[in-house]
Amino acid sequence: MHATSRRQFLKTIGLGAAALAIGPGGRTFGAAAGADAGAGKRLNVLLFTADDMNCDSVGVFGCDVPGTTPNIDRLAGQGMRFERAHITIAVCQPCRNVLHTGLYPHHNLGEGFHNVRKDDAPTLLETLKAAGYRCGILGKVGHSTPKPGLEWHMSHDMNELGRGRDPKTYGRYTREFIDAADAAGEPFFLMSNSHDPHRPFAGSDQEKQGFKDFTPTPPSRWFKPGDVRVPLFLPDLPDVRLEIAEYYSSVRRCDDTVGEVLGALEAAGHAGDTLVIYLSDHGMPLPFAKTNCYLHSTRTPWIVRWPGTVKAGSVEREHFIGGIDLFPTVLDAVGLPVPEGLDGFSFVPVLRGQSQEGREMVFTQFHETSGRGRFPMRAVRDARFGYIFSPWSDGKRVFRNESQSGRTMKAMQEAAKSSEDIRARVGLFLCRVVEELYDFEKDPDALHNLIDDPKYKKEADRLRAAMEAWMVRTEDPALEAFRRRGNLQAREAFMEEQAARSAQLRGAGGRKRKATP
Repeated sequence: MHATSRRQFLKTIGLGAAALAIGPGGRTFGAAAGADAGAGKRLNVLLFTADDMNCDSVGVFGCDVPGTTPNIDRLAGQGMRFERAHITIAVCQPCRNVLHTGLYPHHNLGEGFHNVRKDDAPTLLETLKAAGYRCGILGKVGHSTPKPGLEWHMSHDMNELGRGRDPKTYGRYTREFIDAADAAGEPFFLMSNSHDPHRPFAGSDQEKQGFKDFTPTPPSRWFKPGDVRVPLFLPDLPDVRLEIAEYYSSVRRCDDTVGEVLGALEAAGHAGDTLVIYLSDHGMPLPFAKTNCYLHSTRTPWIVRWPGTVKAGSVEREHFIGGIDLFPTVLDAVGLPVPEGLDGFSFVPVLRGQSQEGREMVFTQFHETSGRGRFPMRAVRDARFGYIFSPWSDGKRVFRNESQSGRTMKAMQEAAKSSEDIRARVGLFLCRVVEELYDFEKDPDALHNLIDDPKYKKEADRLRAAMEAWMVRTEDPALEAFRRRGNLQAREAFMEEQAARSAQLRGAGGRKRKATP
């Protein structure tokens, strides 16, 4: 979409705002919004994101640690939960760039820790503002504002929110924002972003060292090492178990925040006319999850509550949805036109209990860590199998990311000195291989790479073909490297191109902002 087209689109949205408020017959414009917001009302939107929460850390998504997320579980009982939901890229700001634009990172050009570089891309914030929505944000403001210069009507960042970890402050600001919208007679869009369970975890040494001048709000429940189960993709070592317990304490505090925000929404009288969306920006900040393309990297606990439209307590197990689908889905739900040229498309039909084509598989990717390390990956998964392409892997290049801080990676590396199995696991994480294939139905923790197993050649070839077709369709810069994936020289040429692309995209926004993943 060219800049003039974008301006025309936003102008059209603005002109249509009056029609949204008082549509034909006195009803809200748009079948979706009119049916659920009622006569003369417009559907409000509350988007709540967790920071680094694994999907299976949520009770209703299969967590076998009791009591982690009572408020999120309650929300799921009031709406629809998606068993096949994936964010598009498993790192903070690039993920949020996707949520705001409905575009893959190689299309919105927000591949690293910087704003979207595609200036003519419409965004959720701009579009809802143009339609007359009062827009507010709590937490993760820099990472969740897709373009420089865009302003929210209300904005409170981490230092005003107890480092993004004070549930009651989130609740208080939520109520103040809704009251201001009501006083102005405006519908609202609130993006509430918890900084939990991102590192530093509750009660950890990292927290004590990083927050020397500040005492974080404690979670409503502390988890001890004996309370938790270590994920199977990690070894069950004492320090790993301790860090998992600290992580779950942070998960509980995030859930406390969800409870306060939803409580404020209900107290303000808007539980019945607000579309509530809950998800995590990616998996836990530990090896084989965040900043990767494994199942635990991108699978997200996506929940939608839409009174009058979504059946309470429903579970969607058939359709894949992705981060690219959020923007068009919200616009469709509130009755606004969806701009052309998006990679994602609305899943409102799925919310209404209908079947929808084009949701048989999902494509995910990775580009760059917060430390500006370029580790490109592409992945595709269907109902059972997942394929991962890592052109950066050359047997020498070493993967480095924020997930290696803290106790877990240190414990794994120490244990690798005496355990062949752990040594192999650490080696795979650090150096990877060019291709991986997993049967996620039998092996969700990605412990057995089937890429060289002749029994699975048909599945590997099928997913390779799907990957290539997607790369062609989306004009992925990695296409040639994928087609010549067996050629180290071709992959290294691609990596050189990626380094130049990274520097160009970072420099395109002028003054660089420090990244906090």
